[in-house]
Amino acid sequence: MFRIVEAEFLAPDIKRFVIEAPRIAHKRRAGQFVILRVYAHGERIPLTIADGDPECGTITLIVQGVGKTTKLLNLLGPGDAVLDLVGPLGEPSEVENFGTVVVIGGGVGAAIAYPTAKAMHEAGNHVISILGGRSRDLVILESEIRAISDEVFITTDDGSYGQKGMVIDPLKGLIAAGKPVDRVLAIGPPRMMQAVAEVTRPHRIPTIVSLNSLMVDGTGMCGGCRIITSEGAKFACVDGPEFDAHTVDFNILVQRNRMYLEREAEELREFREQPEECLDEARGFCWLEAAHPEVGASSQEQGS
Repeated sequence: MFRIVEAEFLAPDIKRFVIEAPRIAHKRRAGQFVILRVYAHGERIPLTIADGDPECGTITLIVQGVGKTTKLLNLLGPGDAVLDLVGPLGEPSEVENFGTVVVIGGGVGAAIAYPTAKAMHEAGNHVISILGGRSRDLVILESEIRAISDEVFITTDDGSYGQKGMVIDPLKGLIAAGKPVDRVLAIGPPRMMQAVAEVTRPHRIPTIVSLNSLMVDGTGMCGGCRIITSEGAKFACVDGPEFDAHTVDFNILVQRNRMYLEREAEELREFREQPEECLDEARGFCWLEAAHPEVGASSQEQGS
């Protein structure tokens, strides 16, 4: 079990967790992720390690409640625990002094981009960060991003904060103004990352995207996170999660991400109908034992 030390909402349905995981905290590097399972019968989900504190033995995860598992996780708080936390997994970000690096985080993608942006800053790069969200309340980690950036641009779809428009707009502006851009890191919805790739492609600007797509075991055994690139098939969990954006077939990526939409919608409906029962199961409460105490007593006698 991995105990939750801190938990707070950063925006609607987006929650930051600080979790005790000493070994992961000591070994993790920017760009890597964990596979998390809330309870024994729950699904495994990949989450990028947003930060870590080796001295305290904790890692930080930022979770957007979209499906059953993430919404269930966001019901937990300090003192609760998650059953499994495996990592660090994946290849770390390639970090060196490239020169000027533009880091783009769309929505919760800012949480995935932050550790790499921080590492780029510490490596001596001039870091330009672009944060985007549908509205002001969905722009997250602004203060943290500003602390490790030389320049920051913010866009919102509705114009409620920063510049109205998409995250590619400031990028286009930088390129049009002749600003030297040596590398771009873009993390967010697949179509957003694809749009960034198409902006940088004509200028041959190296562009990296993080594809924390559908994963099950995180070791390359299941094949669930297979992506197609111009260099052949790859697995996001072991070959990535970061890839050259100009080689990725985003259309196939989007199709794969939609494979389980029907089942995911079904699970989400069940969760919304009985959220408390799901929460009790995550916390180890057994409804069978509640209805039949003798079951629990029998189990304890066999284990003693």
